[in-house]
Amino acid sequence: MSKPNLLLMSGSLRQASYNKKLLREAVRAFGEAEAVEADLNLPLYDGDLESRGLPPGVVTLMDQVRDTDALLIGAPEYNKGMSGVLKNATDWLSRAKQSVLKDKIAVVMSATGGRTGGEVAHFMTVNNLIQLQVQVVHGPLILVAKAQEEFGEDGRLNNEFLQGQLRDRMARLRAMLA
Repeated sequence: MSKPNLLLMSGSLRQASYNKKLLREAVRAFGEAEAVEADLNLPLYDGDLESRGLPPGVVTLMDQVRDTDALLIGAPEYNKGMSGVLKNATDWLSRAKQSVLKDKIAVVMSATGGRTGGEVAHFMTVNNLIQLQVQVVHGPLILVAKAQEEFGEDGRLNNEFLQGQLRDRMARLRAMLA
C-alpha cells in the first residue's frame, strides 16, 4: 500500500494553535503518511450562499476530504462547546448531495489551555461526526489539558503519557487503513 493520506482539520484558526500542534504530533506518531492541513477559514454556512454555488474554499475542502484516507481532527473547546470553525466545516461538508464525510474514518483529539483538556468539545465533535456517518476511531480520550504546559517551545508534546495515547490511537488507525 502507498503512504496513507491524512487530512488534518483543526477547529482553531490560530497559527500557533495547540490543536494544530497536537495534530502534527499525531502525524509523527502515525509514521509514514502524506499529511495535509486543511484550511477551515470558510464563510459561515448559508443556504442562500450555497444556492449560488459552493465557495472555492468549500470545494477545495470537499475534494480534500473525498481524496483522503482518514481525518485527524483537533477539537478545541470554547465556552464548554465545540468550536464554531469545526462545526461550520462539518455543516458545509455534509451539504453535498452525497456527504463527503459519510464512511470516512476519523480520529478526534483535543488540546486546550483549561483543566479538562476539551472533554466537552471532544464529545460534541464525536457526536456530530457519528450523526454524519463518520467512522470514529475510539479508545482512551486524547485530551491535552493545560496545553501551554504540555508543549515545548519547539511545538512538540512533552508528556510521555499523552505521547503513548497518540501512538496507540495512530496504531489503531494504521490497522484500520491496512
